[in-house]
Amino acid sequence: MRLAIISDVHGNLRALEAVLADVRSRGVDATVNLGDCVAGPTWPRECFEYLATLNVPTVRGNHDRWIVDRATEQLPPAGRFAREALTQEQRNVLFALPATLELEGGILAVHGTPTDDSTYLTEESHDHRMIPAGRDLVRERLGEAISRKIVLCGHSHRQSVTQFPGGPLIVNPGSVGCAVFADVPTACHWDLRSPHARYAILTQAGGKARVEMLALEYDWEEAADKALANGFPKWAEALLTGAVG
Repeated sequence: MRLAIISDVHGNLRALEAVLADVRSRGVDATVNLGDCVAGPTWPRECFEYLATLNVPTVRGNHDRWIVDRATEQLPPAGRFAREALTQEQRNVLFALPATLELEGGILAVHGTPTDDSTYLTEESHDHRMIPAGRDLVRERLGEAISRKIVLCGHSHRQSVTQFPGGPLIVNPGSVGCAVFADVPTACHWDLRSPHARYAILTQAGGKARVEMLALEYDWEEAADKALANGFPKWAEALLTGAVG
């Protein structure tokens, strides 16, 4: 079983197209999407429409939820842009996505943690930076999912593979289209990243699991130009460089 894992597309259609083309070239059996599909200042509606044609099992991310249940003034600027770009029916489709998914092979798919889409599973914030979370904190966040074989999560936009002692293998594929969420005020303090489109492939065979982490070049100059044209210069910088100055 070879499973492609994508997450945090954030409306970046060009990055999504590059990732899915690569997925098709690698002979995977299925694909799962861990959410935050459209909240971004590039192609939110086009991205929604493209994803809708794929019929890929998808978890609801915090931004997919916020697009309906948060007041406009509570949304980050990119979230407001996405809300305005989508129809009410499209927003409702995102909101109705499941908070978790049960997949073959003992896999649980979530966005943040099994019970909270806005909390990182294996990271925590420290001095405006993202650092690995300690064992006790990860155990607490896993909750009943501690008994799972594999847990897939997104939200942090950081690729990682973590084997919890006596618990699940935790896989975060990174972000397809948003290395840095530029609306976060402290994003300029984050560690250096890159503008690549990221995803992962999980292979299970003979009772063993192998994870491939992939980082792809795509036309991030076009994505940056689109963000700039839509009035989001910080996003343009983040898409082009993987950092915010």
